[in-house]
Amino acid sequence: IEELINSFFIGAKKISVAVSGTPLDNIQQVCYAVPNFYTKANLLVHLLRDSEKLNKVLVFVKNKRNADRLFEELQLVFEDEVCVIHSNKTQNYRMRSIKQFDEGKNRVLVTTDVMARGLDLDEISHVINFDTPNFPENYMHRIGRTGRADKQGESILFSSEKETEAKEEIEALMQMVIPSLEFPTEVEVSKRLIPEEESVTKERNNPHRRKNEE
Repeated sequence: IEELINSFFIGAKKISVAVSGTPLDNIQQVCYAVPNFYTKANLLVHLLRDSEKLNKVLVFVKNKRNADRLFEELQLVFEDEVCVIHSNKTQNYRMRSIKQFDEGKNRVLVTTDVMARGLDLDEISHVINFDTPNFPENYMHRIGRTGRADKQGESILFSSEKETEAKEEIEALMQMVIPSLEFPTEVEVSKRLIPEEESVTKERNNPHRRKNEE
């Protein structure tokens, strides 16, 4: 786009609100190494128990399937404090969830990147990246939801071993290393796996393999 503009327009100027790849100074960033989905859920529950500190929390997941899974897990503990939005929810459901979160009736909003675009939400104390985004720019957009208007914000990243490369790309974009915190000893490390985490046994010469892959 910049090449087209520079080729066809005279005296074009570029104005940046925040330079891409530059973390905001008033956002404290930390990360935890977490092995799998349900251990991430256990850690999130542990952190959310501090309702005074984590008083308005935006939780990002990578897809609507994980959004529903996480919402169900959090509801077991926090009940009406949690709401969720993703593309499979009706427009009325999404609008109601956003309104309740914005007004403080719900303390935690679970969302995907797709649904979070364009949301105008204020006073968010924490952004939690439950899944490490594959695109480092998405991480920047996510954490930019907190620490607004000269207020301090906090960003917490959960990263599994499989997400290490994505985390390193984020750090390369920001030109900094996200500080790591020790995994709390009181949080249970779950052996329960979601289907996407289970190892798949590859069979040679399987006539059904190509069909399944397609």
